[in-house]
Amino acid sequence: MNFNFDLIVDYAPLLWKGTLLTIGLSIASILLGTIVGLFIALGKMMRKKWLAFPFVVYIAFFRGTPLFVQLLLIHFGVIPLFIGETNAIAAAIATLSLNSAAYIAEIFRGGIQSIEKGQMEGARSLGMSHVQAMRYVILPQAVKRSIPPLGNEFIVLVKESSLAAIITAPEIMYYSRNMSSAHFAVWEPYLTAALIYLVITLTLSFILHRVEKRLDKS
Repeated sequence: MNFNFDLIVDYAPLLWKGTLLTIGLSIASILLGTIVGLFIALGKMMRKKWLAFPFVVYIAFFRGTPLFVQLLLIHFGVIPLFIGETNAIAAAIATLSLNSAAYIAEIFRGGIQSIEKGQMEGARSLGMSHVQAMRYVILPQAVKRSIPPLGNEFIVLVKESSLAAIITAPEIMYYSRNMSSAHFAVWEPYLTAALIYLVITLTLSFILHRVEKRLDKS
């Protein structure tokens, strides 16, 4: 096997550009996914089943269908409805956000349900409404307990963002595939891409570990 380091050096600026976009896509998607996910979690936990049903369907759809299929539907179907044309970056962010929201909703739901019921009853006995009790008592504790699994979801999201190359979003895999097709190379582009993803995920894992230790101390 002949490994051409010069090829990697030539494509380094493009790979760096792709890495920045990958990180940007992931951050934007996890932030939007967290907001939507919390809303979906609260919706699913409504006592009236007919109100909770749409949120149950949402979670079932996005967890039960391949991310690749969702990406194609949103890129070629949904995005053109709003802006009149396809946009790879917008489609990637929308798909990753909506997909992660389904998983984040279950994370938040588990966090909320892990809080002792007595805390809600205690807050209500102090004169708080149900919404106030959720906002000031239950949700702060649930969010704190949900941080470790949210960090794991962020790591998964970074790796799943590689599918955006299919719709020509210029992230890591997009430039790696270009390198491969232009030079008929396999090892150089894909091993380099794997290494970049590994560095990102290991860094996130280290940060997540530090955050978990801080939470344990507090």
